[in-house]
Amino acid sequence: MEKADKKEYILSLLVNNKPDVLARIAGTLGGKGYNIDSLCVDVTMNPEISKIILTTRASKIMIGRVVNALSKLVDVVRVDNLSEVESIKREMILIRMNLLKETKPELMKTIDTLNCKILTFNTDHCVLQFTGSREDIDKVLATLKPLGIDDIARTGAAAMERKY
Repeated sequence: MEKADKKEYILSLLVNNKPDVLARIAGTLGGKGYNIDSLCVDVTMNPEISKIILTTRASKIMIGRVVNALSKLVDVVRVDNLSEVESIKREMILIRMNLLKETKPELMKTIDTLNCKILTFNTDHCVLQFTGSREDIDKVLATLKPLGIDDIARTGAAAMERKY
């Protein structure tokens, strides 16, 4: 199979909120030769159930096998392939910027243009927050990079099926 046959898939799993469940899920994907590209995990409104949103790259045939294998794990309640339904996807990023005298005016203008939220601001650094699609975040990073990015923390995809 060539790389061109692979595309990104977003899977949503409801799992029992127990230790080692995530390790078994990661082992299942790794055992089939797939990497988890992004991961978002948290407890649901029911504290006994967690939701895992993960992205991976696979062929259409293999993603079906991955979904089937994950569905068979003991503590997995449900697996949904959000790539096959209309869904809402967002990522969030925190960006710590160096505040340099020569770039500060342009940075302030750019922050406003990009609709980034300023979380902290001091004499030599600021921390920004931006939420949007992966493509939007990539554009924000490309725009801010020449202005002095010091560090980033990125969530990966949070997603859910869109219901009408």
